Amino acid sequence: NKAVATFSGVAVLILLHVIDEHQAIEFIDFETIMLLFGMMIIVSVLKHSGLFSIISVRISELTRGNPVIILVLFSVVTAVMSAFLDNVTTVLIIIPIIIELTRGLGLDPKKYVLSQAIISNIGGAATLIGDPPNVIIGSKVGLTFNQFLFNLGPPVLVIFAVVLVFIWVTNRDQFKPINQNIIKLFTVNLLLEKIRHDFLNIKIDYQLMKKGIFFLAIAILLFITQTITGLAPGLIAISAGIFLVLISGMNLEEAMEEVEWSTLMFFVGLFILVGSLEEYGVIEWIAHNVFLNVGDNPYVVVLVVEWVAGIASGFLDNIPFTITMIPIIEIMNEA
Repeated sequence: NKAVATFSGVAVLILLHVIDEHQAIEFIDFETIMLLFGMMIIVSVLKHSGLFSIISVRISELTRGNPVIILVLFSVVTAVMSAFLDNVTTVLIIIPIIIELTRGLGLDPKKYVLSQAIISNIGGAATLIGDPPNVIIGSKVGLTFNQFLFNLGPPVLVIFAVVLVFIWVTNRDQFKPINQNIIKLFTVNLLLEKIRHDFLNIKIDYQLMKKGIFFLAIAILLFITQTITGLAPGLIAISAGIFLVLISGMNLEEAMEEVEWSTLMFFVGLFILVGSLEEYGVIEWIAHNVFLNVGDNPYVVVLVVEWVAGIASGFLDNIPFTITMIPIIEIMNEA
């Protein structure tokens, strides 16, 4: 378990008196923790209301079993949900219904599942709250929601379109329309009926759904107007989450069930470990002896950082990598 691993490292540092418990607390970025915690509560309430099940079923109905429309519509929903909600939750909701729909049509679910995994990461990159590394970067560097949206939104839209076209071109034989196949058209109707039964066979709480959507909209509006209100993203998220639970009348323990406590503890442990490395000059040594040795040309330095980040994130968890790299980049900027 990643949270256990990081806290074991923290425990060793404290027991060996490398740092004390007061220093450890100072290293934690509570802004990031509050933002993640608040958004997790909002997602938890929306999940309990049945909103995500309704969205998934409605999208399935709109596709009418057309392979290309399945790819495009589900990708759009995945990208949008990943940009404003937790992308792990988005994938966990979208993937089961895609597997059910594609397998029932005799299509290979792998291509569709992989496409949603890729699209989820692309969509999550567009906003401050879309992905944990974005949250960390925004909190540490002081970037606003709008700065993320305006600078990353346009390239994300382009990449989204390019990826969809690439998936379609490389697997064109799997996206043939089924309009001419009466058996498949009949199968689609049976399949959609089964999906409605399986995924909507839960209690849909419309009142809770309305309240959840309202507070999510309020939170996003406050994120967008952050430069006017001066409210920190962490404060906005945790306030929206707590007020939502309060006004909805939902049991707090029930709302907390969906909060990813191990992820939050993993973040806390990482902040302490990287803060310790920074305190003892290890981060500064890495910045000067690894990245700044590539030369004085800023374009070369940026390219090196981008390639190292891209390759390393393919093999390492991008959260610890991001937390480690931010102070390195800050030192490089000062050099």
